[in-house]
Amino acid sequence: MVGTDEILFEGEKGFDDSIGGPPPSLGPHPVAFAPMIVDTDAGGDPDDSVAIVAAARSVPELGLVLTSDEYGGERARFVRHLLDLAGRPEVPVVAGAELQDDPLYFVDGLFPQDVPKQSDDLAGAVEAVCGSTPGPVRWVGMGPLSNLAALQEARPELVAKMVVTQMGGAVNYRDPSRAEHNFRMDPAAVHRMLPALELSVPTFVVSEVTFNPAMELGRGSAIYQKWAAPGSPPWASVLRAHLDRWMDRYPASMQHDSLTLAAATFWPGVRFVRERVAVDSAARMKVDAEGIEIALSISADYASFMEWLEARVT
Repeated sequence: MVGTDEILFEGEKGFDDSIGGPPPSLGPHPVAFAPMIVDTDAGGDPDDSVAIVAAARSVPELGLVLTSDEYGGERARFVRHLLDLAGRPEVPVVAGAELQDDPLYFVDGLFPQDVPKQSDDLAGAVEAVCGSTPGPVRWVGMGPLSNLAALQEARPELVAKMVVTQMGGAVNYRDPSRAEHNFRMDPAAVHRMLPALELSVPTFVVSEVTFNPAMELGRGSAIYQKWAAPGSPPWASVLRAHLDRWMDRYPASMQHDSLTLAAATFWPGVRFVRERVAVDSAARMKVDAEGIEIALSISADYASFMEWLEARVT
C-alpha cells in the first residue's frame, strides 16, 4: 500500500554498475520520461477518474490534463479537485471540447463549489508543455479525439511532437452496428486524426482488450474495499463515491483508461502488433491493407495489471 505522502514514479530504480555479471539493461525507452498530457472525459465512467489519480501518483512528468465532452466546464473543475487531492496542484487543467447537450456525468457535488473554472486555452496550455522539452510529448487519450483534432486544425506543429496512446476503436466491437464509444462520440475527429498521425504510428488500446471483466472495479473488488477502509486518503473517498453513483446504473467499471495509461508508461503487460486499419463513415474500425498503420493492442496480462493499478490508487 502506498501512503498518502508517497508517490510511486516510474523509472526511479538504478542499475547495478558493479564489475562482472551481466551487462546493464538498456533501461526504459527515452519517451517514458517525456512530458505527459492526459485528455479525458472524466466525470462519466469512473475509469477516467481512477486513471487520473494513478497518473498523478506515478507519473512525475504529468504536465497537463485536458477535458473533453465537457459539461459547462464542470469536468475540468472536478479534475482540478481530484489532482489537488492527489498532491498535484501544479498540474494545469484545461476545459476542452463540448460535444453533446446531455453527457454522462456522475460527479455533481463531489467537489467543492469554490473550485474555480479552469482555463479553456487548449492551444496555449499544450504549447507550454511542448515548449518545456526539445523532444516528444506523450499524449494519452482517454476520451474522444476532439481536442487532438482541434489542435491539428489550429497548431499542427504541436501535434507533430506527440507520441499518441489512445483508448478507443475496435476491430470487432461487441455491437457491430456502431463504433466504439470514444470513436462514435466524434467520428469527424477520428477521420481527421488517423491520417494526421500516420507517420508517428499511434498506439490504440482497443475495446476488445479493455472490455474484460478481469479489469472490473465494483464493491467487492480489493481496490474498492481499500478505498472504503478507515484512514484512506481523501481522493479515495471521491473515487468510491463516483463508483457508487456509476453502479446505481451499471454493474461495475472496467478500467479501460488505466490500462491505456499503463501502456503509455511502457508497462510491458499489454501486447501490440503493427496493423493497417481504416474507419467507415460511422468511425467503425476494420483491418485494411490500404489503411493507416497503427500499433494495435491484442492482449493484456489482466492479473498483473490489477496489481499495477492497486499499487497506484490505494
